[in-house]
Amino acid sequence: MKATAKWVSNLAFDAVSDNNHTIRLDTTIAGGSIDSGMSPKQLLLASLCGCSGMDVVSILDKMKVKYSKIEIEAEAEQTDTQPKVFIDIKMIYKADVTVADIDKLNRAVELSHEKYCGVSAMLKKHCNITYKVELI
Repeated sequence: MKATAKWVSNLAFDAVSDNNHTIRLDTTIAGGSIDSGMSPKQLLLASLCGCSGMDVVSILDKMKVKYSKIEIEAEAEQTDTQPKVFIDIKMIYKADVTVADIDKLNRAVELSHEKYCGVSAMLKKHCNITYKVELI
């Protein structure tokens, strides 16, 4: 696995993966740039949501649980001093599974965090990650 970050302007970079996908990284205008993409830490939270979400979808499909919507939110609390690092991440998983399948959704989320999601495994070595499940 490999990625390369190429400077665009101000503090903006285009990160390119080894299979040629590109994503813009930047910061806000108040932070000194042009607000043209996610900040690196926002992308890290999005990666956590995506990694775990892929697990949850795979697990629910194996469990034959029906759904048409899944949304995952992550919010991080950071330290006040530099380097500002995450100290706590709260996640909310929202899905339109039936009430009868809520336990399966909970199990899928638990399995993601305890066994499958590499991003969660890396982050929880450095900060607390909590989650809850809601029906939508």
